[in-house]
Amino acid sequence: MDVKLDPSRDDLPLMANTSHILVKHYVLDLDVDFESQVIEGTVVLFFKSRNRLKKQSTSTREMCGSESNEACRVSSPEPCSSPVTTTGTFSSDMGWNDFVICGKGGKDTAGKDCHHDNREQASGVSSSKHCCGTGNHGSEDFVLVLDCCDLSVLKVEEVDVAAVPGVEKFTRSPQLMVVPEELRNQIVHELVTLPAYCWREQLDYYALCSQAPGCGELLFDTDTWSLQIRKSGVQTATDFPHAIRIRYRTKPQGRSVMWTSDQSGRPCVYTMGSPINNRALFPCQEPPVAMSTWQATAQAAASFVVLMSGENSARPAQLQEGCLSWHYYVTMPMPASTFTIAVGSWAEMKLDTCPSSNLETESSFSPSEADFRYADVCGHTEYPCRFQSASAATQAIIPYRVFAPESLKGACQETLLQLIPLCLSAAHSVLGTHPFSRLDLLIVPANFPSLGMARPNKERTGHVSDSGSSVIRHGLNPEKVFMQVHYLKGYFLLRFLARRLGDGTYFTFLRRFVHTFHGQLILSQDFLQMLLENIPEERRLELSVENILRDWLESSGIPQPLRSERRARAECGLARQVSAEVAKWIRANRRPRKRKRREAEVFEELLPDQLVLLLEHLLEQKTLNPRTLQSLEKTYLLPQQDAEVRHRWCELIVKHKYAKAYRDVERFLLEDQAMGVYLYGELMVSEDPSQQQVARRCFELTKEQMDRSSAELVAEMLF
Repeated sequence: MDVKLDPSRDDLPLMANTSHILVKHYVLDLDVDFESQVIEGTVVLFFKSRNRLKKQSTSTREMCGSESNEACRVSSPEPCSSPVTTTGTFSSDMGWNDFVICGKGGKDTAGKDCHHDNREQASGVSSSKHCCGTGNHGSEDFVLVLDCCDLSVLKVEEVDVAAVPGVEKFTRSPQLMVVPEELRNQIVHELVTLPAYCWREQLDYYALCSQAPGCGELLFDTDTWSLQIRKSGVQTATDFPHAIRIRYRTKPQGRSVMWTSDQSGRPCVYTMGSPINNRALFPCQEPPVAMSTWQATAQAAASFVVLMSGENSARPAQLQEGCLSWHYYVTMPMPASTFTIAVGSWAEMKLDTCPSSNLETESSFSPSEADFRYADVCGHTEYPCRFQSASAATQAIIPYRVFAPESLKGACQETLLQLIPLCLSAAHSVLGTHPFSRLDLLIVPANFPSLGMARPNKERTGHVSDSGSSVIRHGLNPEKVFMQVHYLKGYFLLRFLARRLGDGTYFTFLRRFVHTFHGQLILSQDFLQMLLENIPEERRLELSVENILRDWLESSGIPQPLRSERRARAECGLARQVSAEVAKWIRANRRPRKRKRREAEVFEELLPDQLVLLLEHLLEQKTLNPRTLQSLEKTYLLPQQDAEVRHRWCELIVKHKYAKAYRDVERFLLEDQAMGVYLYGELMVSEDPSQQQVARRCFELTKEQMDRSSAELVAEMLF
């Protein structure tokens, strides 16, 4: 089971045996400790075996059919002294008796004995003879394999969901299970298959079950890339416990989270997008086919704000003095890699004219039960889908919050807050219904690896075994995350299609495509096939899926259609204006230092994209004298431009050894670390001692904050 790979160079393994068993829901309860740089807590996983019958049992239909008005209410069936809601906080510090759902005929079964046949103590290491099988192989035990890396797993146990008060409603089958193990699995099966309009009650019971007592520790083992769990005597995924609790802690060097400082110098932590996704944050199933929902509670010191990729607008609850708890959830099944968390001393930005707090009340975006009774209109797994909600379809601007470090509050207030409503409205006008009910935006720290957001997707990642495991080719190569060719070619392909088909036809198709495939995993071929099927024959102009894949995906270099388009674009007005300005700068660079005032050039004001093009043209010049570079800097205020412009400006500085502006290079390497990786290479290639000193000095200041891939790549350049 142990895969021996060079963790910095080879393929990234996806080890989870998703062909046998799938996680349907995660419940995380985490404690974020900045002193130790560790996140510790539990994750409870609720499973559904792949070979179990998919149809819902009679008990589910009865509960959410004739009793839907009672059983699927927003909170507990009847008022309780400690009510449970999906926006509440479920802490591991709370006792089991703190959670009660009072239903008709319900009784407290929390204290009943749990009969379990696994009496072995799980030390964390089990013999290899017990952990060699992932399916039903004769007398071998079934082994649950989860993707896991850089985690300290402390304990794994089965959860006694049958001890939760009120779960009797999930066992009203004509043939009532009497074996405790089968009863618990039946309860979980009924819970994970509840209809979408029961989503609130489902989340409540997930939370309650996650706090249920354990009923037997499970044997587990870990290797570099996986956590393997088994229950003695259980030989199939169907009989394997469908609810398990894993207690664990992260490691400070774990590659799924980055402990760093924000632009104000305050400590923060956030999840990394690459290269190993969330497997160093919690044990999970990484293959995208394992679509699941989740709910998570995170505790941190009261000075911190906790943000997650949840659907609710979480507000903190005080657990104890100096400690706050935040609870988020999602009802749309998504890959585990989409779970994100960011904890820091963020300040919330609000527009003075339209405070976001007025938009963010729970009632403004909570799904309505009545909206989700027609799942057959969507092609995805059933969930509370906004595309079935008439009110969501007309909501151009969804509720949003904006968070930033204290030092960037002014800039956010002046620029970003004004743009967000315009962007949301534009997205709605082009693509239609927003798939999510709300949005949180965070100004991330300077070391955020913005060029490394590639995640596993539904593609040919390598040979897929019978268990569902596979690999992502070159997924661990530190240079891979900085290769932008596939992103750029994809962008230009979309631009090419829009120009070829016309904006009207193209955007109409995009809206139809989003409506058809929302909530589903898709291939590029799906997109192209639907595009060509939905445009008139006369507009296809010999386009085909095969031709597009050949020209844009399978061929190296610039595709022929793009080369032709580049020649045509060179004649557009904005490009011609840039060409004229380039000619002026070349003339100015050739003039002698002393010249008459009447010979001075008058330069036009340029847009940011035009500035990028201008600087790229000037980078082709063999020499630019310091006087020209100084004039460029002052004319366009280059140090104050966006990162794309400043990156080209830094390239000019390095190429022409313009020492007076090395401060701009240093600033870029410190504040734009992901893009700055390229500059390190240029500084070293020049073999200029002063430039190499700049590179080494900046790396010493930032290497502890850099993500692992960036640091490894830069270190190879410098030493």
